[in-house]
Amino acid sequence: MSSTSPQTSQQTTGKSYAPLAVEPMDPQLTTIQPGGGMIINLEMFWGRWRRFWLKTFRRGYVQKMESTRKGDFNPCPHEVLDPRDLKYYENQGGYYWDEQDDPFAYRNRLPFAREGLAELIVLSTLFFGGMALLAGLILATKISGVAAIIGWLLVFTLFLFGLEIVWFFRNPRRMIPEGAGVIVSPADGTFDTIDEIEHHEYIGGPAIEIGIFLSIFNVHINRMPAAGKIIKLTYRPGKCLNALRPESTRENERLEIYLQTPEPTLRPILVQQITGAIARRIVCRLKPGDELSKGDQFGMIKLGSRTVIVFPKEEGLEILAKPGDKLKAGSSILAKYASSDKAD
Repeated sequence: MSSTSPQTSQQTTGKSYAPLAVEPMDPQLTTIQPGGGMIINLEMFWGRWRRFWLKTFRRGYVQKMESTRKGDFNPCPHEVLDPRDLKYYENQGGYYWDEQDDPFAYRNRLPFAREGLAELIVLSTLFFGGMALLAGLILATKISGVAAIIGWLLVFTLFLFGLEIVWFFRNPRRMIPEGAGVIVSPADGTFDTIDEIEHHEYIGGPAIEIGIFLSIFNVHINRMPAAGKIIKLTYRPGKCLNALRPESTRENERLEIYLQTPEPTLRPILVQQITGAIARRIVCRLKPGDELSKGDQFGMIKLGSRTVIVFPKEEGLEILAKPGDKLKAGSSILAKYASSDKAD
């Protein structure tokens, strides 16, 4: 997005916005998952052994990956031998590989969330593995009566938990609506709140705030509501209240993404990723200055949560969704601005 005077961003509604300067990264965002977690620690432990094995037994591979690596600094607190080492540090800039040089680029095309592959493997192994072991134990010991009934109920419960983990981390393809001035949902879930704000500091005037509740059965991948440049990111530690409670929007841990659409609109938009009682891990791969298209994936919230979007209230704005609607990230249209500009 090039810098121009506010006068050149005039729209048919008469509303204009000044271009915003990109701000430095929030110092709290040292990884794409600022809340940490057991899986991060497990992957870091595995990474140390993987790098030892590669340097010891696959030196040719290490040299090849080093020759195709791009970037001018190491953003990680450890060595970077291949793209897997960058997983949790994508938001720090520095080293990267072009897609054709990345032997793990196929993971972006899997029908599961890339950010949740480790959780998917670990948790599904625990549940399905536990199910298999318990079923084997029941069959081997030939127990009967009430004990057998309880045992098979536990087997079925473990199967359901494993199925839910697979279902939760799915990544379905989405058709992204075309057209100028279209705001799509940043999350799957239920449209449950809408508020008009008289003056929002970031928007610089009146705004519309829409809250989306994500149950454990929803896809939890977040997508860009509109094309735009990331102006700043803000991480705020907090509580893990039930995401259905109104105060969760204010008190829960959240990550705020401030973006601005391209010229000539230059509309400011805010997206908030908010944890819930079960979800305690926010993932955001963005960094200030990134430019994305409408519907692009940028992160996820792991297990039940809330996503909030705030955008300008302007003359000619039409809200096309209503409370109670079931939304799909990237494909459900929340609102549309009446404008003749061709930016999207």
